[in-house]
Amino acid sequence: MDWLVSTAEFLVNEVLSQPAYLIGLITAAGLIALKKSAGQIVGGAIKATLGFLLIGAGATLVVGALAPLGEMIQGATGAHGVIPTNEAIVGIAQEQYGARVAWLMILGFAVSLLLARFTPLRYVFLTGHHMLFMATLLTVVLAISGQTSWVVVVVGGVLLGILLVAMPAFAHPWTKRVTGNDSVAIGHFGTAGYIAAGVTGRLVGRRSRSTEEMNLPEGLRFLRDSMVATALSMVLIHVIVSLVFLAKAGKETAFKAFGENGAAGASGVGDYVMHSVMQGLQFGIAVAVILFGVRTILGELVPAFQGIARKLVPGAVPSLDAPIVFPYAQNAVLVGFVSSFLGGLVSLGLLAWIFHPAFGLALVLPGLVPHFFTGGAAGVYATRTGGRRGAALGAFVNGALITFLPALLLKVLGAFGEENTTFGDADFGWFGTLIGYAAKAGEAGGVVLMLLIGAAVLLGAIVVQKRVVETGWDPGAHRDALLPPIGTPDTAGGTTTGTPVAYGKIAPPRGAPKPPPPPEREGA
Repeated sequence: MDWLVSTAEFLVNEVLSQPAYLIGLITAAGLIALKKSAGQIVGGAIKATLGFLLIGAGATLVVGALAPLGEMIQGATGAHGVIPTNEAIVGIAQEQYGARVAWLMILGFAVSLLLARFTPLRYVFLTGHHMLFMATLLTVVLAISGQTSWVVVVVGGVLLGILLVAMPAFAHPWTKRVTGNDSVAIGHFGTAGYIAAGVTGRLVGRRSRSTEEMNLPEGLRFLRDSMVATALSMVLIHVIVSLVFLAKAGKETAFKAFGENGAAGASGVGDYVMHSVMQGLQFGIAVAVILFGVRTILGELVPAFQGIARKLVPGAVPSLDAPIVFPYAQNAVLVGFVSSFLGGLVSLGLLAWIFHPAFGLALVLPGLVPHFFTGGAAGVYATRTGGRRGAALGAFVNGALITFLPALLLKVLGAFGEENTTFGDADFGWFGTLIGYAAKAGEAGGVVLMLLIGAAVLLGAIVVQKRVVETGWDPGAHRDALLPPIGTPDTAGGTTTGTPVAYGKIAPPRGAPKPPPPPEREGA
């Protein structure tokens, strides 16, 4: 029997505990369930494994690019400064918690399918990278609080499953306002920011005209490329922080910031500035590598998940990534991005002036990528309820949320709070902070508190689904009586792109992708 014990130990210690191999095996199992060919199964498993290894390689580059920046922020301001980047913190966490993240993600998706099958929340979350991000966050906060591995996986999996069906439900009245139908939901953990933006639009933009009646410069379109936006934002941040650090600390200290083991890293001011530029570009490369790794994994894993979900949850509504709403109000995307970024800058000023000295909160620097994607989506949601004014102010609120919430989240991330990066989107902030403090109540007490939080979120989502979504409440109906509907001739001889009359009458904007058809219902 020794060979049996040795085989079991080998499988557990050398295969199942290695996250790269585990992801490959999960992908293979999903492809087998979909009855793919042997070649497709082997190829998919290998690609998913390589994708996970790419994430680790990118994480190494991220740490190298952020280390001198963190030192300079500390020296220039006396405060710990971070740049929220989901891909970066996930890549760093995978090295220590990769296996638990994988198991938690699998269990969470399974729980979400059961909830979608047996509750009114018939949403199937198909934004795989956000599923991975939230699984990583839950793993980190539970493990750091001292919870055992089985609690991390089981309780974290239940919580993840709840969020995967609950958050699309909370946002669905607003999503229906944007898309005009019930065929697709939002599956992105910036939901709190989108709802806050929609509410703000209702409050401030009752008579404001739509953003889609504005002409915006084509020169800003290049910011839609995430690699370009990341690199540009990091170059600007590195250069500005390095110049402030140079002015405060002096040349001798500043030049050593880019050195190794105290050796001079820059020979002059010009060389020092160009070191900053290169570090910003290196960060852009690192995030691009991680993104490629994530996409490689999910390109194989998500189709398997989707095929299984369609069999288990007939009539489900697919929950998709935030950019699914971008074509419905393209001007609002850019208005939302700029306004969200301004909200981040103002919030950073408040952190430095008030909240860091009073409460010890870290300085959260605005990054172009989170502000573009969540701010852009927030602008779309807000313009549908509040026009131009709503898009600007609603996205500004989103920018404040994704600045203050990550600062609070850092309090429960332990050693990971010192990595100069963190999770960026709104739902990671509020949910991670709640779960992090609940988990610190001890093994038994922490489990009870965390499950109570999960139950409250689930119950709230069911109430919203039954009493708000299914009753047809329209968060922008107050505008319909005041502004002309889509398609009404305007004074310039064209047609308006203003407020829709009712869900069933909205024509998607020119160039908008057709929403995916809902899965076939039983008996159809």
